[in-house]
Amino acid sequence: MKYLIVGLGNPGEKYSETRHNIGFKVVEKLTELLGGTFRTDKLADVSELKFKGRHLVCIKPSTYMNLSGKSVNYWMQQHKIPKENIVVVTDDLALPFGKLRMKGKGSDGGHNGLKDIQAVLNSTEYTRLRFGVGNEFNKGQQVDYVLGEWSNEERETLNKRIEVATEFIKSYSTIGLQLTMTNWNNK
Repeated sequence: MKYLIVGLGNPGEKYSETRHNIGFKVVEKLTELLGGTFRTDKLADVSELKFKGRHLVCIKPSTYMNLSGKSVNYWMQQHKIPKENIVVVTDDLALPFGKLRMKGKGSDGGHNGLKDIQAVLNSTEYTRLRFGVGNEFNKGQQVDYVLGEWSNEERETLNKRIEVATEFIKSYSTIGLQLTMTNWNNK
């Protein structure tokens, strides 16, 4: 069984520690925990991992957030991975900081990375793991907030929440979406 694990974010040091790059942080931690490394390849940094007999292809698109669909589609085709075996890890302003929620389908919620993936795949039928980044910003300051760095208070628990996010992904690849949602969505 092959799975495509997509961490959404923007390439480059400038964005490395921003809220918008939490998807990159989650796939980096998963790769570290499973003893893998990333290589720069077409349209993404890629890590191929083995976990309990599953083949996890983790990508960090190098296309920038708003063009993530191109990278997702390319790696789906390369590895012949169906939409049902994709997990997209994304930041979510609608969830409080650190709250994690997995869903099997849904709208883009105004997220430009998800919007592009849905346009390219012509579907909303793929799993997404939403990582809450909170919404502590003034009206009109959304872009500055998501492209801003974590607060000191957030940094204190950030790594623990990233590790929980990796557990969602490992669970999804072994026991599937429904049981993972049941077991993990309220942790």
